[in-house]
Amino acid sequence: MSEAISNTCPNKFPNQHGDSPLPPVLMYHSVAPYEQDPYLVTVHPARFTQQLHWLDRRGLRGTSMRELLAARRAGADQGLVGLTFDDGYADFIEHVLPALARFGFTATVFVIADLLGGSNKWDAAGPRKPLMTVDQIRHVAQLGMEIGSHSRRHVSLTSPCDLIGEVSESRTILEDLIGEQILGFCYPYGHLNTLAVDAVREAGYQYGCAIWCSPLTSVHALPRIYVGDRDGPLRLRAKWYRRRYQERLRCSPR
Repeated sequence: MSEAISNTCPNKFPNQHGDSPLPPVLMYHSVAPYEQDPYLVTVHPARFTQQLHWLDRRGLRGTSMRELLAARRAGADQGLVGLTFDDGYADFIEHVLPALARFGFTATVFVIADLLGGSNKWDAAGPRKPLMTVDQIRHVAQLGMEIGSHSRRHVSLTSPCDLIGEVSESRTILEDLIGEQILGFCYPYGHLNTLAVDAVREAGYQYGCAIWCSPLTSVHALPRIYVGDRDGPLRLRAKWYRRRYQERLRCSPR
């Protein structure tokens, strides 16, 4: 994971008041104390609380993608920020939920259907981190957080793979587990192409989360802003103003 991830651009998504950029969507992974983090996917709990406080001080409210897009359709998304957490790390229970509750925020957690209760074995350099169990995911959903799919096995969808299994079957598995409709998909590694985006759309997802802005940017390939442990107030401010500058440039999907 690198700072290149933050190189997103706004995409236009229609609402009842016309065509304008979607509010920012922040991308997190793990929130926990740590010693090693070779992939830059971990944020210390104290830093995470500081980041949420930064949003709150500016009158911004973090929401799940489900809530953000519903507000968008109603023309009521001003002041909202999407909060997403990839992979479904178990530390979400201990360190993320209390912080979200403190500020009255919600979030979307993208989980891996075949690895529930497992670990991040796709990260060859480690360290190993536990993923949420079925019971923990159900608990998170009952608290009002949105559960989305992050595929079945966390494989790149641009490499040879079972697209139907990774995209469509993962949705069915998760819906059966939590008894709720799964609205969103998140592309592992941010890898996508036309076939992958078409598969997400055809599987019935209302939206898909990518990482970078690309010619495929749309509601089924939404760019996000990477947030890491080095992102204190000054860096967050810089990323925020960079986003506003990109909005003025109107970098929109083709």
